[in-house]
Amino acid sequence: MSTAGPSIFTELLTEQRVLVADGAMGTALFELGLESGGCPELLNVDQPDLIAKVHSGYVKAGADIVLTNTFGGTRARLALHGLEDRVAELNRAAVGVARQVADDADRMVAVAGSMGPTGELFEPLGPLTHDQGVRIFSEQADALIEAGVDVLWIETISSWEELAAAVEAASGRDIPVVTTLSFDTNGHTMMGIAPTSIGEWWLGHETRPTAIGANCGVGPSDVVQAAAAITAAAPDAIVIAKGNCGIPLYKDEALSYPSGPEDMAAYTELAVRAGARIVGACCGSSFDHISVIRSTVDADLSGPRPTTEEISDRLGRVSDEIERGQARRNRRRSRSVGVS
Repeated sequence: MSTAGPSIFTELLTEQRVLVADGAMGTALFELGLESGGCPELLNVDQPDLIAKVHSGYVKAGADIVLTNTFGGTRARLALHGLEDRVAELNRAAVGVARQVADDADRMVAVAGSMGPTGELFEPLGPLTHDQGVRIFSEQADALIEAGVDVLWIETISSWEELAAAVEAASGRDIPVVTTLSFDTNGHTMMGIAPTSIGEWWLGHETRPTAIGANCGVGPSDVVQAAAAITAAAPDAIVIAKGNCGIPLYKDEALSYPSGPEDMAAYTELAVRAGARIVGACCGSSFDHISVIRSTVDADLSGPRPTTEEISDRLGRVSDEIERGQARRNRRRSRSVGVS
């Protein structure tokens, strides 16, 4: 079904209570033969049928949103493979593959232009300046938009400095922008950002992203808890939960993730009850994971906001810092209403 233009993403948000995002691209590509240390983005031109196979699998599993194979598509990341001068080519090719799969679907599917971190430290901790970061992200955003994405999807961000550069580069372009952070260090990002702080940032930001949320991390429980914290701070925000399948173990000469498709029903239910309106998966996930998420979303979930205890009981213990932060907020809330 061909429906071009950046309105697809917002139209889906208007029509559906909860959207299903896709799962891992890298995990799927490694299973299809990508070698460790290889450049996934190069496959957009060298083996586009392989990328189409991954997108098609997620669409058939029920994804409403597919992310382009451009997570490492900035000049800074492509330079690791000597491909820094092919930013426009590789990003446009990725969109072309995803766009064809989405347009061939029998329902509306949005193409999200994945924009991952630069891999560089920003000032004052590293050499990358704000202006340099904006230029790096702008170059990728230009290529993604020109090729026809429906939304710019900034993901796996960990620092305020990188978030500011990426959002500035993506904003003001008459296209929806979303951003997700990875809360993978004791309930915070690696650079110390708490989920509540992102909700507060969104409330006060002049050019608010269309959606905010959590992706990757250390497992489904922390992503659900982060989503709950964001929605508590910013109840009107459209929140994304796109968690990975836990910390992998090296087993039988391959990585094995602890959360299988059978765990996605509880994860999806708790994420939706926590206020997430877009639910997908990240590292370690497969077509089967997304299929379970789809069927769970279609069950029209309802129920009270999950407690930290329920999340821990059903998905595994959440990080200690998230638990302590939630307890502090609960104590403040109790004092504010005169309950001891």
